[in-house]
Amino acid sequence: MSTQAVIRTGGKQVIVAQGDVIEVELLSAEAGQDVTFDEVLMIVNGESSSIGTPKVEGATVTAKVLQEVKGEKTRAVFFRRRKDSMTTKGHRQRYHQVEITGING
Repeated sequence: MSTQAVIRTGGKQVIVAQGDVIEVELLSAEAGQDVTFDEVLMIVNGESSSIGTPKVEGATVTAKVLQEVKGEKTRAVFFRRRKDSMTTKGHRQRYHQVEITGING
């Protein structure tokens, strides 16, 4: 079993392992840059585990930013009854796709 970690990024908690490719909220980094997540909440390495209170001291997860991607389109429909009027608006959230390169701690 490989080492896994639970990190917090963009207000969400994500379970990651080395080599995983995940989508996270936009970061202040360009494609190809390395980023470090220092909010590591838990590390599991085989049978041993470290649980933070709230963070594991000295633990970091490093990742490489691959590209910026767009999420699924969501639509909001505003309907006015008995007026034969309707407005449709759409939104696509932007994310960064990152590949986990290392779990230290």
